[in-house]
Amino acid sequence: MDATELLLKEITEANGVSGYEDEIRKIMKRELAKYVDEIKYDKIGSFFSAKKGTGDSPRVMVVGHMDEIGFMVKEFTKEGYIKFLPLGGWWGHVALGQRMRIITSKGPVIGVVGSKPPHLLPQEDRKKVLEIQDMFIDVGVQEKYDVRKKLGIKVGDPIIPDSRFTIMGNDKMYLSKAFDNRVACAIVIEVLKKLKNVKHPNTVLGCGSVQEEVGLRGAQTLAHLADPDVCIVVDVGIAQDIPPDGFDKTEKIGAGPAVLIYDARMIPNLQLRDLVVATAEEKKIPFHLTSMAGGATDGGPIHLSRLGVPSIVIGPPVRYIHSHNGILNRNDYDNTVRLVFEVIKKLDKKKVATFTEA
Repeated sequence: MDATELLLKEITEANGVSGYEDEIRKIMKRELAKYVDEIKYDKIGSFFSAKKGTGDSPRVMVVGHMDEIGFMVKEFTKEGYIKFLPLGGWWGHVALGQRMRIITSKGPVIGVVGSKPPHLLPQEDRKKVLEIQDMFIDVGVQEKYDVRKKLGIKVGDPIIPDSRFTIMGNDKMYLSKAFDNRVACAIVIEVLKKLKNVKHPNTVLGCGSVQEEVGLRGAQTLAHLADPDVCIVVDVGIAQDIPPDGFDKTEKIGAGPAVLIYDARMIPNLQLRDLVVATAEEKKIPFHLTSMAGGATDGGPIHLSRLGVPSIVIGPPVRYIHSHNGILNRNDYDNTVRLVFEVIKKLDKKKVATFTEA
């Protein structure tokens, strides 16, 4: 594995559901400390690291959210099966039958998501999507075996999909949990690394936010702390090159970074959007424009912080987000790093002022 693959492996395999992002923050802090001048934290777990260029301003925020979707232990049945709460958006079909890793004070415990077997269900019930509340996790339940005492599982313990980073047969394709949004955390690190020995007319804030998947919470406090003049949110696009339409879709693996023109919480700053597009065309970086009517990103609270922050969302397309295993293309990852890096070098005081001038 090369350095990027090793970083992606470590950061995706780490445990970090919403509200439990400590492992991810430690990885990001360790890596970013090599390239930045300072690191500061808000009071719920988000942070920014600052690398000063030739000027204190403009302050250019580049942020990825650290949390992944997962679950939390809610309660136990009298037999010892675990009922659980979703942290983030889960579709019942995706969770059922999958291995889970429960993080306890005694260490991780493996279990599997179970339900009543379809053989025992009425015909009509077999056609329905099973709801999360009708599922449970089996950690090896057996009569007269107290899973709470023996295994140390407690209400409130986080539950993470049990999945490993894998380089696929097509070695440009990577398979892993948590690409949403650890891929962005890795991109933040790599952008700051590329800027290490490069002159840039600004101060760059490499950031990690918490609790994005449960309501964009960390971005709000982080934006207040960091006080950026402009923001690039790095998040994944939703690759749609699957049957029945396949490669006819615009948002597909290999199409380069997605540039979001609309989501449910933010329309990007138009001048910043045009700069991103012009930079991609100038540098011959493949990209595509996309929209997301039914979801939102950290850009929602960030662009409304204080007097407002010109913001945009950029990120590589990923197949099968919000599941145990997504698929990412290495070229899309590298091109996202390139595009964010090239845009940052153009964000001087004069350019950023044009984003908000009447």
